[in-house]
Amino acid sequence: MLSPKQIKILKWPYTGHTALICDGAVRSGKTSIMSLSFILWAMGNFSGCNFALCGKTVGSAERNIIQPLLSVTYLRGNFNMVYSRSTHQLNVSRGKKQNRFYVFGGKDESSYMLIQGITLAGILLDEVALMPRSFVEQALARCSVSNAKFWFNCNPDVPEHWFNKEWVKNAAAKDATHLHFTMEDNPSLSEETIARYKSLYSGVFYQRYVLGLWVAGDGVIYDMFNRDVNVYTDEQEPPGIYYRGTRYISIDYGTANDTVYLDCVDDGETIWIHDEYRWASWEQRRQKTDAEYADDFIAFMGDDQQFFCPAIVDPAAASFKVELSRRGVYVMDADNDVLNGIRRVSTLLSNRKLMISARCVGLIGELGSYVWDEKAAKMGIEKPVKTNDHGADALRYYVNTVIPKWRYGEENAI
Repeated sequence: MLSPKQIKILKWPYTGHTALICDGAVRSGKTSIMSLSFILWAMGNFSGCNFALCGKTVGSAERNIIQPLLSVTYLRGNFNMVYSRSTHQLNVSRGKKQNRFYVFGGKDESSYMLIQGITLAGILLDEVALMPRSFVEQALARCSVSNAKFWFNCNPDVPEHWFNKEWVKNAAAKDATHLHFTMEDNPSLSEETIARYKSLYSGVFYQRYVLGLWVAGDGVIYDMFNRDVNVYTDEQEPPGIYYRGTRYISIDYGTANDTVYLDCVDDGETIWIHDEYRWASWEQRRQKTDAEYADDFIAFMGDDQQFFCPAIVDPAAASFKVELSRRGVYVMDADNDVLNGIRRVSTLLSNRKLMISARCVGLIGELGSYVWDEKAAKMGIEKPVKTNDHGADALRYYVNTVIPKWRYGEENAI
């Protein structure tokens, strides 16, 4: 069974419009039905032509578009479909009719070069709001075959995002149909599943991923943080947590700024931030050497072999990583994806799966004052204000780097 909006996607190729824009909530059923409609339209109207299926990366396009298409019973029963992972090419044929669908990733400004030179009869851009404008515009320029069409799909971003301004708000002038989706537009989701997805997000991420709105981050980032339920005392800490949990120490390394270590333990259900170390050079009026910081790290970790654990460090702290390695510490480069890290930490805090010891006075204070940069948002850039954020950065490094996606609901969410 299909929802009314999904049926509109299937009928859209025959409306005469040039572009289709589908935006809105995660898990709203827009990507799968767009991919199906795209293939049916291409095979019904062209033969011997090239098409493009684009994602943020080739991997995400294979996961979100190719794999679901290959599992559609109707397509398998009516077309011969062969995908080559080595060439990133999907060949679809029926009788004498055959078309080629190339998979591209638009991850950065240099990606536009990957799609240069090809002539296309149509293009589907999944997660288009995550792609640089140069890639999208180059991809659209390749669609020079008569009656070519553009298919766009995304979750919302900041209101000043170029795609929102150029396409979503300007749909009529672009000869485009705009369809806005919510989770309720996906008939495959039960009420319980919808409720679960809604519980995964809060703040600006709830507005975007659940309500499907183009909104900017405003005010306190971790507005779901509650000292009464996210902070625990020594008496409330589970006994023997070091022996039944997985321990890491996450580090935000500073020179003129603070250096912070967070002692993080994961018991498989809840993450416990057990303790923090902080050296504020500006306050102490002295910058420590890498050797001194490494000494402090060993003392913080515990020099008994049973307490040794990996260190997660900002990749930019090259000399400090070398110093830690000399002490026998296993060093991991932190995943420094800011926005995804903030979203993941927000989800864990909101679901009370991230607990912070009352000993972590600096981190607790930062979480309550960590705010979005309003000036940057007005320019279409989303980032936090870079002040009093060193513990928050170390926390984000930890969650981004080692916590599996299913713990914060990201797997198959978009």
